[in-house]
Amino acid sequence: MGFTSAWSISAHDDAFIAALAPRLLPLIAADRDQPLARERWDRWRREPLPDFRTWWKPFGHSCSREADALDSFSELTAAGDHVQKMYDGLTPEDGSPLLTDIWNLVTGAGDIFVSVQSKEFALRSFFHAIGPARAAALPGWCGNFLLTAAEVRQTLPALEQALDFTPPERAKAEAQDWLDYHNDEESVLDGPLRMWQHAASHGHGLCGLSVLVG
Repeated sequence: MGFTSAWSISAHDDAFIAALAPRLLPLIAADRDQPLARERWDRWRREPLPDFRTWWKPFGHSCSREADALDSFSELTAAGDHVQKMYDGLTPEDGSPLLTDIWNLVTGAGDIFVSVQSKEFALRSFFHAIGPARAAALPGWCGNFLLTAAEVRQTLPALEQALDFTPPERAKAEAQDWLDYHNDEESVLDGPLRMWQHAASHGHGLCGLSVLVG
């Protein structure tokens, strides 16, 4: 069965970040603190997956260790159960914004990075392309985060170190990013760091969301 996902990183002022924090931060923490989620993260850090073009050959047998590792990574990088409920409107109504309201607030193209994918999660391709050591620099949990302007500035050096590639590193990462880009669509290898630098230079916070949208 098909599905559509979206991973977005949007810039907002601290007043909006503060209003959203009581609702969104506990949901991110709940996804992060699930024992199975931590187990999947630790497994990926111990056993990064090989070239994605080999996955469907040696991983063809469901009982193999490789297939199990792929299933674990796929579950890790899917939408988080708790944050997804906020998108679906299943959390208690308390007057705070739903995720669609967050996107509707963005007026400038430079204030958001978004990757909408059919039958795939953009975060999954991004994590595989950069590997677990670099992915660990991303705050929050698996693409979902909420940062004040001060936290953006504090985390920017680590993001620049993780996502500012040398030419050979960039070529290696691009070879493992299986998403197709059309026209002026922004790569997952470019959007996150651009948003950190943009938010830091404008004194904004950041909201990252990886969810199913259809």
